[in-house]
Amino acid sequence: MKDNNLILQLFMATAFLAGCDSKVDQENDGEKTKNQMEISQEDIDRLGITNPDSLSAASKRALEWPEVGNEWFIEFSELQPLKGDLAYEEGVVRRDPSALLKHNGKYYVWYSKSTGPTQGFGGDIENDKVFPWDRCDIWYATSEDGWTWEEQGVAVARGEKGEYDDRSVFTTEIMEHEGTYYLCYQTVKSPYNVRVKNQVGLAWSNSPDGPWTKSEEPILSPADNGIWKGEEQNRFTVEKKGDFDSHKVHDPCIIPYQGKFYLYYKGEQMGEEITFGGRQIRHGVAVADNPKGPYKKSAYNPISNSGHEICVWKHNGGIASLITTDGPEKNTIQWAPDGINFGIKSVIKGAPHAIGLNRSLNTDDKEDPTSILRWGLSHIYNNSDYQSIMRFSSRRRTVHVAKGENAKNN
Repeated sequence: MKDNNLILQLFMATAFLAGCDSKVDQENDGEKTKNQMEISQEDIDRLGITNPDSLSAASKRALEWPEVGNEWFIEFSELQPLKGDLAYEEGVVRRDPSALLKHNGKYYVWYSKSTGPTQGFGGDIENDKVFPWDRCDIWYATSEDGWTWEEQGVAVARGEKGEYDDRSVFTTEIMEHEGTYYLCYQTVKSPYNVRVKNQVGLAWSNSPDGPWTKSEEPILSPADNGIWKGEEQNRFTVEKKGDFDSHKVHDPCIIPYQGKFYLYYKGEQMGEEITFGGRQIRHGVAVADNPKGPYKKSAYNPISNSGHEICVWKHNGGIASLITTDGPEKNTIQWAPDGINFGIKSVIKGAPHAIGLNRSLNTDDKEDPTSILRWGLSHIYNNSDYQSIMRFSSRRRTVHVAKGENAKNN
């Protein structure tokens, strides 16, 4: 009797396991069928997939790509030197041009300006110049043709000793709204050591020629949730890294958008790492009801995985962004229908550094989302000490053909 019960138990266990195996096989077959149904013959042909039953990780990623065309693809030409006062000048740093505005028939641009070579962090921090953008003031220049420029003087100077901007004001951006002009920019307070936390300041005027009124306090500051390790001036040594912008907020740009003001900026994190062959740089946004603030950082920050200088413009009800230099998504143009959730639209090469967009070209042409990039200003490293402002240009490139082929719209 016991033997019969044992045989019955073994039989039931075997049947149960067989049933489980059968269920797993059915689920796998169902998943397999599901995958096959999701892959159309058009996808197989378009992506050159050999066998839809055996998909590599690369093929799976390709199948998840959004359907985008080439309307966002452009090529940049070599930078061209400017004439007049913005031509290269030995001993002078001119860099990080703002966007260009056109007023009374003239182009206006604002930029960082300093003099003398860079000593770095190895000497007298209190008196040396540690970066080319150290000990800068914000200057401006005008031009009738965008090539020959006349320097007009200081727009915004460094603050008095003890103020939050007493060491340097630099990397500025311009916005005009309802007849008032707003300059946002980076600030540094002395002493300029490697752990110093940059902030963002603001100045405004009723004329692009000034005079400018500066904000008494920064309009944006780094997150205050990282912890340095030890007292040594080492920006890579931390106990806690904090938010993506726990060290610095850089490259500010304010855009009027959806009835509010969106301040886009670059964040640098305490204990910054090197990823994908570049620095761990990401972008964020802060929003205000008034151009002067207060600005509240978005809960969705960071809004990019990569990037360096901020280069953003309006397009088709959303915001476009040129992402360069650092991170896994560098060298792309991205677009967000809501100004926050960005997706890749094209991969580009040779984008200039620190682009100053020509805002007069931002016609919101739905047929050409890159029209604002046809020409503008940038900067170039003439050597390790000095930089000068240059002019960039680009063209659309929607097809790729061999020499001699008919290339319509190329």
